[in-house]
This record gives sequence, C-alpha cells and structure tokens, in this order.
Amino acid sequence: MVTSVRRREALREATAWVRRTGETGRAAASARRVPWIFVAPAAALCSAVLLIPSLLGAFYAFTEWDGLTAPKWVGLGNFAEFFTRPEGTGVLAHTLVIVVCYVVGVNAVGLGLALGLERALRTRNVLRTLFFVPAVVSPLVVAYVWKFILDTHGPLNTALEALGLGAVAQPWLAKPETALPAIIGVMVWQFSGYHMLIYLAGLQGIQAETREAAMVDGAGSWLLFRHIILPQLRPAITIGVALSTIISFTLFDQVMALTGGGPSGKTETLGTYVYKQAFVNGQYGYSAAVALLLVGVVCVAAAGQLRALRREDS
Repeated sequence: MVTSVRRREALREATAWVRRTGETGRAAASARRVPWIFVAPAAALCSAVLLIPSLLGAFYAFTEWDGLTAPKWVGLGNFAEFFTRPEGTGVLAHTLVIVVCYVVGVNAVGLGLALGLERALRTRNVLRTLFFVPAVVSPLVVAYVWKFILDTHGPLNTALEALGLGAVAQPWLAKPETALPAIIGVMVWQFSGYHMLIYLAGLQGIQAETREAAMVDGAGSWLLFRHIILPQLRPAITIGVALSTIISFTLFDQVMALTGGGPSGKTETLGTYVYKQAFVNGQYGYSAAVALLLVGVVCVAAAGQLRALRREDS
C-alpha cells in the first residue's frame, strides 16, 4: 500500500516537472523568436534594396552585358580590359593622386585647426562652428558654389585682377594643370572642420597633468607636440585617415559638379568612370567590374586602417 502511494506521488511529480519543462521550453523558444520577428521586415527591405542588387552587380562584373540582351559570361575579361585600357590606368592614377593629397591635406589642416582652437579663446566655439558648417552642407551645393568662385570671370579671378595679379587669373577648372588640385582643394576646404572635431576629441582625452609635467621639465611647444600630444593622438589619426581614405576613393559628386571628369579626362576618378561606362556607354558588365574593383580597394584600405587602430589600442 505504501509503495503504491509513493509511486503515485512520484508519477505526479514527474508529470508536473514535464509540464513545467515544456512550458518553460515553449516560453524560451517564443522569446527567441520575438527579436527575429522585429528584425525580419528590416532584413527583408535591406536584402531587396542592398544585398540582392549588390550580389547581382557582382555577378554582372564577370559578364558582358549591355542592359538589354542576355549577359554573356567572360570571367575575368572585364578586369583585364580595365588594366589594358589607357584610360583605365589613367583613372586609377588620378584616383590615387586624389587619395594621397586629400588624406594628407585634410588631416593636416584638421589637426592644425584642432590645435589652434583647443586654446582658451573667447571665440573658439564660434570658430569651431564656422569651420564645421561646410561638412554638413551637401557636396553638390559646395561644388557648385566653388564652380562659380573658380570660374574664369568669377570672384577669385576678379579679386586677383583687383590686386594687380591679372596675369594669374585663369580658368582654374578648364586647365589640366589646375583642375585636379582645385578639386582636392575644395574637398579639403569642406571636410577639414569634420576632421577638426575628431582631433579635438582626441586632444580632450589627453590629461592636463601630463602636459604640465612635460612643460615643467622644460619641453617646448614642438617637443610637447612631438613626444606627448602626437603619440596619444594616434587612435584619432587612424580614424581620420581611414575616413578620409574611404571618402577619397569613392569621390563622385564633386568631380561631376566641378569638371565632369574633364578637361580631356584629367580629373576622371573611379566613381565617375563607373557612372559613365554604365549610363553613357551602356557597358554595364564592364562598369560593374570596375565598381567591384573599387569596392575591393576600399575594403583593403579600410581593413588596413582598422588593423592599425587595433594595434595601437593593444
């Protein structure tokens, strides 16, 4: 009798445990499904707008396609054609020149502005705002404003003539010697304020006691910058260089608005070259190959910068 009672109690406990476990398992499974329910609409939208078109573009990079007929598989033929075309190597060279000059220029100017506006000036907040404003303006707006300024009869040449430098007045955007430097100058002017904020954040992270100790030991301005400020700004420098590298490789708006790739293709970049090959010449497969090459170059550059940043953090 006692044995049967114990068996019934054990059976009841086992049944209750199974029910609790089942309810807990169902609750856990339901809780795991809830985040996916919220993520699913955004994931579907991103897949339809970004992921699937990107994968199709990568596929077309290995085909010969005019946008109308069926694509023809050519393998690496488009990539080989890019490096054998004279304009292909020229476009790559122009892009690399812009990358090097812009990265050095915008980070140097941004760091200089940050060092100057870190001091206790009464107007430093106003000056910071003025230098940062161009960075939030549309690149097309900035480019068209500078196109007016750099015009043959624009304000710049008018001012030079008023100063007695009429011989210097020239079509800045129509000459191969000055068109590319003008584009780089416009970009540096627009985004120097943005990089200024990056370096200001880095400067504010440097302890004041460290600077004061160096000055007490007799360190001048240069030694203070070289041995105290610059080493502690390396993470900010890495971020600034990475961002400016990506922006310069994907340059499009400023070139199209200022020169359209001219004169004689001397300011053509990879971004404008991709656009023209696809929507002007109708070579969609070849254009997709150049775009895929551009993505690869940007990814390699960004990965190198992130690796350097991690090395500095470690």
